[in-house]
Amino acid sequence: MPEYTSQNTLRIAKRFHNRKRTYLLVNPLQAKHIPVQPSRALAMMDALGARLARKYPDAGLVIGFAETATAIGAVVAGHMGPHCVYLHTTRESFPGALHWIEFQEEHSHAVEQKLSDDALSEQLSKTHCVILVDDEISTGATLLNMVAQLRQRHPCLAEKQIVAASILNRVSPEHEARMRQAGVQSEYLVKLPQEDYAALVAPIEIREADPALPRPLSFQRRTLSCPPPGDPRLGVPFSDYRQSCLVMARAFLEQALPHIPAGSRILTLGTEECMYPALVLGAMLEEMGRDYQVRCHATTRSPIGVCPDPGYPIRSGCRLPSFYDGERTTYLYDLEPCDVLIVISDTPAEGTDALCSLVGAFPPDGVRKVFYLQGGQHVWYL
Repeated sequence: MPEYTSQNTLRIAKRFHNRKRTYLLVNPLQAKHIPVQPSRALAMMDALGARLARKYPDAGLVIGFAETATAIGAVVAGHMGPHCVYLHTTRESFPGALHWIEFQEEHSHAVEQKLSDDALSEQLSKTHCVILVDDEISTGATLLNMVAQLRQRHPCLAEKQIVAASILNRVSPEHEARMRQAGVQSEYLVKLPQEDYAALVAPIEIREADPALPRPLSFQRRTLSCPPPGDPRLGVPFSDYRQSCLVMARAFLEQALPHIPAGSRILTLGTEECMYPALVLGAMLEEMGRDYQVRCHATTRSPIGVCPDPGYPIRSGCRLPSFYDGERTTYLYDLEPCDVLIVISDTPAEGTDALCSLVGAFPPDGVRKVFYLQGGQHVWYL
């Protein structure tokens, strides 16, 4: 198993016009902001999951934080046994939960988060340990804010073991003590030194990501012969969720593989909170032995400054409408030319406007084949 350190899991970027926190910790192995082989991203997430499974084998509920930790939380849940339920927070409004717990992620560009209380009410009685998963924990403030609201709504949490897990952890000893006093145990894969990251990014000259210019493209559509995966925003047994992602990926590849030549450069691209299905499909393509060069990452709500300087992680970027809401701006960074682009989104919104903008972010000869797997059932293609 690879050794994970700050050298291979941490790059520092500068947020664009965010006065609450000027820097962003970018993990090049996370498949979020920077393209990476799906197998490398999953191996890092597996390392955290295996560590947690050894210490907390009876955890029956894993909660991931949107949008950057949705895939990490899913992989962690997979290490907790077939009956572990996976649930992640969301900023979207379409899930069909009846009751929500809302809280603030104060340093984020989009501060509002919510968690389905329907799933919590059902699952808390079935587990003695709850694991909360984020990509990085800096002070623990957001996490403690959520835990306080959870305990207010569910007093039984006072009897549960609560674990805050992350890939990166830079919580100070003082904040660690505050978390312990609140009854929250901290676990992580990589401990970062206490550094002034704001000072590190202060002299960096950045610019905003470029607007993507939509191309007038006409897509055809087919329907997959499988049900869409369950929605982890509402809580799903992880074994069922993973199996449904695998079934969807296989059904898609039955249609698409004849059009993907051996040796192709393939990008599987998730959308915002929908990251795990893109990793599952990407890993499946890697394992096919057809010399595919597969990379995976995702669109994001986070405006990050672009800078061409050597060593800076975000060298290029584009702005495009969200696949969930055409009035919302999302971003895609460090886009590389590819032969095949496969976009995987759980959005219920049918249509290809965002897809046309995304394709417009590539140079005219930057992508040959385009597939869009929308809502777990529809495949749009050129």
